[in-house]
Amino acid sequence: MLFVNGNPYGSSDPHNIISIEMNANFFFDRAVRSLDRYQYDKALKYFRKAVEYEPDNPVNHCNMAGILSETGDYQASNEVLAHVLEQVDPSMTECYFYMANNYANMEQFEKAEEALVTYLEEDPSGQFLDEAEEMMELLQYELNRPAKLNRIKSREGVVEHEHARALLEEGKFAQAVKQLEEIVKEHPDFLAARNNLALAYYYMGRFDSAKRTIGEVLDQEPGNLHGLCNLAIFYQHEGDVEQRDRLMDMLRITVPFHLEHVFKLATTMGILGQHEVAYGHFRRLLKHEEFNSDPSLYHYTAVAACNIGLYEKAEQYWRHAAKLDPESVIPDFYLAQLQKRKETGTDQMKVSYHYHLPFEEQFRQWAQDGEQLTEEAKQNPLIRSSFFWALRHGDPQTKLQVIRTLELIADEEVQHALQSFLQEPGENAELKTAARLVLQHMESASSRIADRREERDAAPVKTREVLPDWLPSWKAVLERAEQAMDMRSDAFWKKEMENLWTGFLSRLYPDIPNIRNVEGWAAALEYWTAKKRGRNLTYEEVAVRYGISPSTVSRYARQINSVFGDEAQSDHNFRPFTENI
Repeated sequence: MLFVNGNPYGSSDPHNIISIEMNANFFFDRAVRSLDRYQYDKALKYFRKAVEYEPDNPVNHCNMAGILSETGDYQASNEVLAHVLEQVDPSMTECYFYMANNYANMEQFEKAEEALVTYLEEDPSGQFLDEAEEMMELLQYELNRPAKLNRIKSREGVVEHEHARALLEEGKFAQAVKQLEEIVKEHPDFLAARNNLALAYYYMGRFDSAKRTIGEVLDQEPGNLHGLCNLAIFYQHEGDVEQRDRLMDMLRITVPFHLEHVFKLATTMGILGQHEVAYGHFRRLLKHEEFNSDPSLYHYTAVAACNIGLYEKAEQYWRHAAKLDPESVIPDFYLAQLQKRKETGTDQMKVSYHYHLPFEEQFRQWAQDGEQLTEEAKQNPLIRSSFFWALRHGDPQTKLQVIRTLELIADEEVQHALQSFLQEPGENAELKTAARLVLQHMESASSRIADRREERDAAPVKTREVLPDWLPSWKAVLERAEQAMDMRSDAFWKKEMENLWTGFLSRLYPDIPNIRNVEGWAAALEYWTAKKRGRNLTYEEVAVRYGISPSTVSRYARQINSVFGDEAQSDHNFRPFTENI
């Protein structure tokens, strides 16, 4: 006998009575069965009964709203969803996404956009984030304007993190650290941000902070591959061979599943000199569609092949990179180097993984650290040949960068290359002016060396005239500084000052500031000339001689220092401290 709602049905035998408990679950199950059979009317009826039994359960309400939407009653569906948000559970933010769908189906696009924006700005989980972004594109097309979206709550910290990553890539490490520290403070479990914070510390030379931050990553997730790779690179920088090799042995046999991890491991192995392992990982990436159209990946694979002596394979990969990136001179440069190696019979050819010409990384590190190119870099034939290659084939911005960098080498070959560049009829006039400034600086430096060979008590000689294409204000600064120093220094000091001023102008060109305050610039020039020669001089002392305030001297001195960095204070060269693929 069935016993339904207290009413007997069928046999009166008490042993055959089955008690059925009428509750929300009972009607929910009936509703799901009806849905499986596409019996929407019955499903709606059962979901209504489930709501009657459990009016405070938002899931039942949402199920009922879903059925109404399936049957085309979008308005009724939205009324149910609004009831959930207002009376049952305001935290059910996914209701806004359902409402946006209903409004879109009713072609009420303004209301759909409003509901969708609310979902994106209020929903913490991002369950329907991909679908919401697709709908946002549809609404933008329908409304002919982008939505006014202030934030995506489920991506809190993600946008900021991407911005911080961009700052890292641009070498703006202090700004990146500030932003990443804020992200990590607000989102302690955001391990990607913590990993990048460690890298930012590392690039700034704050090695203790870098290792501590990586330790925090690995405390939360001991197998975090990015953290382990970064730690191995830190050990290499410190010269801790034992710890590096222990970690490297583990990474060498690691086979990541996620492609992003494969790329991280491949680049790390390249930095650590494990080129054969790197080669295997790069080749694995090339088999995947999302990577095999990236010319830089073919370059990385070619580099790894080249560094283990597989020159024919390297040539194949660089040729493919050239097809994918026909505007780039990089693959052609390395192909030319391979041909040169073949012709000269050179045994080995070691190449950096950076997807640019070798000089660009040297220049980036020099500019980043305020250091000069090392003697080793100046004499490196691969780097030198890339300078002259880019001077012939690069875009205008690259050529300008090369011209500035060639000043750091300043030998006869550079002089010949720049003089030949000036003879090219089709070259940009501004680039030629920059080349003339560098040649002038080289001439000034050559004169300084000659002066050093003269006896210190030799009669003062007249300073070389500035080239006539200098602006009058540039010349006025040098003349004013020489006038102020005339009674207190010899010709050697004047040459040093001229060399510093010419170098300052050539490195800024064509973005030289408007020289209005001749006294201020001259005072700053004298200040840094004295510092460069090891003489203690204060802003106050210089300010008195030029009749200006110490703060004015300080302001212009900082501008000169921003170009030269520590180089303005000494003649020492420093080696760049790291490589980053």
